[in-house]
Amino acid sequence: MSGEPGEVTVLVVDDDFMVARIHTQFVERTDGFRVVGVASSGQAALDDVARLRPDLVLLDVHLPDMTGIDVLRRLRAGGDDVGVLVVTAAREADTVRAAASGGAVHYLVKPFDYEDLRVRLESFRSAHLALSGSGAPGQQDIDAVFGAATVPPAAVSLPKGLSPETADAVLAALRQAGELSAAECADVVGISRVSARRYLEHFVARGQVSVRLQYGGAGRPERRYRSGG
Repeated sequence: MSGEPGEVTVLVVDDDFMVARIHTQFVERTDGFRVVGVASSGQAALDDVARLRPDLVLLDVHLPDMTGIDVLRRLRAGGDDVGVLVVTAAREADTVRAAASGGAVHYLVKPFDYEDLRVRLESFRSAHLALSGSGAPGQQDIDAVFGAATVPPAAVSLPKGLSPETADAVLAALRQAGELSAAECADVVGISRVSARRYLEHFVARGQVSVRLQYGGAGRPERRYRSGG
């Protein structure tokens, strides 16, 4: 089921209907994405991929009839190269390796917040759009698909409003400190917390920075950033 030009259509697969609802809301909150179906079992997922032809599948590993890895392997065995973003509580190395070898575009461990999913969705959309043209893709388009980061950060085109000099300063502060929150990074670099978070989330999307949630007292968990994807 193709969407509007530039729109990414998504199938959400999870046997917990509340989790599936939350993931659906996350996806539809992201510009350029639309959920076209929700499946609660492996077989339903396979049937819906064949029927709806989504661009991307948000795939849980723990399903009632087969594992998400089984679903991924059956899709690939059938010649289907639909994008698959694994979202699961499973952390076993064998499962992660199987997802990677099956061609999953990302692997996101539950629980996660909206920003964790958003950066991966937007990364997929960039790669998806890079190959959607009629002509042969250029090196920059190919790099978007493979996540290559072989040029210095300052030489990489940045979103509007971000400067190479400040981007380098943010990365340098992160490497020196090991781990920082957006507020801490803002203090070190001398920019606003909102600006620091924009730079940090940009680097998360590019795979240059990783992020974890630190749970404390009441309120939302704090996002902690560290150098390296």
